[in-house]
Amino acid sequence: MNDKYFKVISPIDGSVYAERAFAEDAEIEKTLAKAAIAQREWRETSFSERAEICRKAVQYFLDHAGEIAEELTWQMGRPIRYTPFEINKGFRERATYMIGIAEQSLVDIKIEKSAEFQRFIRREPLGTVLVLAPWNYPYLTSVNVVIPAIMAGNAVVLKHAQQTPLCAERYAAAFEAAELPRGVFQYLHLTHEQVAQVIADERIAHVAFTGSVEGGKAVQQAVNQRFLAAGLELGGKDPAYVRVDAKLEYAIENLVDGAFFNSGQSCCGIERIYVHETLYGRFVEGFVEMTKQYVLDNPMLPDTTLGPMVRTSAADFTQKQIAQAIEKGARALIDPAHFQKHQPGTPYLAPQVLVNVDHSMQVMTEETFGPVVGIMPVKDDVKALRLMNDSRYGLTASVWTQDTEAAIRLGSGIETGTCFMNRCDYLDPALAWTGVKDTGRGCTLSALGYEALTRPKSFHLKKI
Repeated sequence: MNDKYFKVISPIDGSVYAERAFAEDAEIEKTLAKAAIAQREWRETSFSERAEICRKAVQYFLDHAGEIAEELTWQMGRPIRYTPFEINKGFRERATYMIGIAEQSLVDIKIEKSAEFQRFIRREPLGTVLVLAPWNYPYLTSVNVVIPAIMAGNAVVLKHAQQTPLCAERYAAAFEAAELPRGVFQYLHLTHEQVAQVIADERIAHVAFTGSVEGGKAVQQAVNQRFLAAGLELGGKDPAYVRVDAKLEYAIENLVDGAFFNSGQSCCGIERIYVHETLYGRFVEGFVEMTKQYVLDNPMLPDTTLGPMVRTSAADFTQKQIAQAIEKGARALIDPAHFQKHQPGTPYLAPQVLVNVDHSMQVMTEETFGPVVGIMPVKDDVKALRLMNDSRYGLTASVWTQDTEAAIRLGSGIETGTCFMNRCDYLDPALAWTGVKDTGRGCTLSALGYEALTRPKSFHLKKI
């Protein structure tokens, strides 16, 4: 083994699941050159032709969902009972929606008629889009850009996280099966240094990155060397507020799932909960009982509902936040011994519920990305709003109430990209997916998602 290769260490058992080589300089050059040539032809194709090919690619994923799910579980540890849904539901839903709205989203913008002039604004593809995708939802995060970029007439180069390289290869197989012209979609396995090298290349017209704040800073630094736009979806510390009029059992059930699904490794997972003081005791009791129903075990077993975290270091980081909170006065309500598979020094980490927490604790202010949540009582909407906004992140927030007007009023005051009422941890492809503060910038999905993948060109035609 040397620095020309990398290994995928499965969190299931610590075995080497895959080994891949980093791209050589010659391969990078060939990929970028091929993308530039292919894109010039691809941009001339019709929307119907693009849609037909992209739908065939989506069908490849659906036809192979079972084997793709097994690959994914081995790479990042999500229970096999859930991984097929990343393809069959989320991936399919987002891809299908963005394909369906492409033409109407990208149609020429007509200006009021004139006897002397013909004027319109055309949305043109950018060129080659570099997509940098993470491991936690490798297909859901990447499809937000890959399919729309191709539908808009761009070429795509995909670089997946080193934990999930087989996902990039699956995209290539899908587009090959769909007979996408060669060069329109390609992937590269790259080091961090090579990513900066590719971003610096003038043939890259846009960068879409999903990952950590530190990763986003590195991408931004590379982008700053050029007049280049980048979409950055970074960290989150998403809050939930259970109002006095919430349907308690419904809120508990959905917030437990929002906090612990995918072992808490979700960009928009619930990481902190504020509950009206009159409901607090019953909410915490129900939340703990439901958390204890999880089964932490080998994710390839059908009964497992909570798999390992992606790696031991991630579990150690989460455990460190829990320990720091307890040192500051928090109380842990889950005995890890309740989960037989829980084992310090491994990726297998029991879920944890903390009370007596406050915002002096990192577990309530800094992204955890693990199966732990802190719960605080609040006396009213004003206190809840202040605490929800007391964060450097702003991806999603949820309000649990039967009062729609109250949810809209609170949502208007919450510093976030998406405000939910009575749901969480979900992306509706018809809505803009965006964030504020250190969560990043830019927008994917919805008709607005096509704006970052095209540039406007004005036509001003004088009739003689």
